[in-house]
Amino acid sequence: MIATVTLAQNLIRKASVTPNDKGCQDLVVDELRSHGFTPEFMPFGEVRNLWLRRGTEGPLFVFSGHTDVVPTGPETDWVYPPFSGDVIDDMLHGRGAADMKGSVAAMVTACQRFVETHPDHPGSVALLLTSDEEGPAVDGTVRVVETLSARNEVIDWCLVGEPTSSERLGDVIKNGRRGSLGGTLKVRGIQGHVAYPHLADNPIHRLGRIVSELSSTRWDEGNEYFPATTFQVSNIRSGTGATNVVPGEAEAQFNLRFCPDSTAPDLKAKIESVCRQHADHFEIDWSPLGLPYQTLPGTLVSAVTESISDTTGYSPRLSTDGGTSDGRFIAPTGAQVVELGPLNRTIHQVDEVVSAEDLDTLSQVYEKVLKRLLGCT
Repeated sequence: MIATVTLAQNLIRKASVTPNDKGCQDLVVDELRSHGFTPEFMPFGEVRNLWLRRGTEGPLFVFSGHTDVVPTGPETDWVYPPFSGDVIDDMLHGRGAADMKGSVAAMVTACQRFVETHPDHPGSVALLLTSDEEGPAVDGTVRVVETLSARNEVIDWCLVGEPTSSERLGDVIKNGRRGSLGGTLKVRGIQGHVAYPHLADNPIHRLGRIVSELSSTRWDEGNEYFPATTFQVSNIRSGTGATNVVPGEAEAQFNLRFCPDSTAPDLKAKIESVCRQHADHFEIDWSPLGLPYQTLPGTLVSAVTESISDTTGYSPRLSTDGGTSDGRFIAPTGAQVVELGPLNRTIHQVDEVVSAEDLDTLSQVYEKVLKRLLGCT
């Protein structure tokens, strides 16, 4: 059986910038095939997905993860090369160390130990891996879930390995996420000379008024489980490159992370209403919608909470804040879904890093979750 940190290093050394898998999923298959897991690759477009299952009966427990990572930025900015997988003073360095190749490695070694100890376990265990979580997420987990649903493979419990921990491993688990609604807003005006503004219609000015109003809007108050809805602009583009030309078009990319107290149709209607107040000509290209989800305390939440407590000596708190995850595609099937992974302090940053000891502990927690849910305690 491979060590968790060693497998994490091997995964990091694959430069799997989204949507490329670069052979990461093959490494996982190599480790689990001999433990009775049957691999099934599900490619869609440029995306590689892996469904790796042991057993044919229910209940079905699934580890969900992704092998793609975000770009590194200038590699010269990194203290250690981003795809080196160096371990220095018990810290594993590299892109994906925390998000989320460390978690994938912990899932694999947890499954290996579980199967070796309980070869005749009841139910089924599976891994669902994609190379399209950090990208558009249209040919990844959502397509695998559609395929599974079409052939009546029902997921009962799912643990997503997103880096949820804040100050120490296991102090936070996500039992839900806000929805994600985004798009690209294009405002058209009339190009002209800056010295003759009465002959032009500046779309940047119109876009600015739209962004100002939307960014100051109070969408909802949130509730006891979810933070309030927030609006952010991530990119703005306009201009011809000349300093004396009013451009004819301006564009902004935006995103709302929304509480279930607000619905996607209502949010879209509000945004379009504000746009109409400030622009005569505009269009919005809406991105794929991510719906909010929540798993209430029950079988899965209890199993994860108790496994963390047994391993670390403290109890986690439940949270629904932060970004989104592929859990949003799995929860609508009726599955209970939670997220648990290492510290998220350096994810998507230069010099991403995770504690090697934490990965070993995480693997132990994952194994205990399997034992609790599949009746092998």
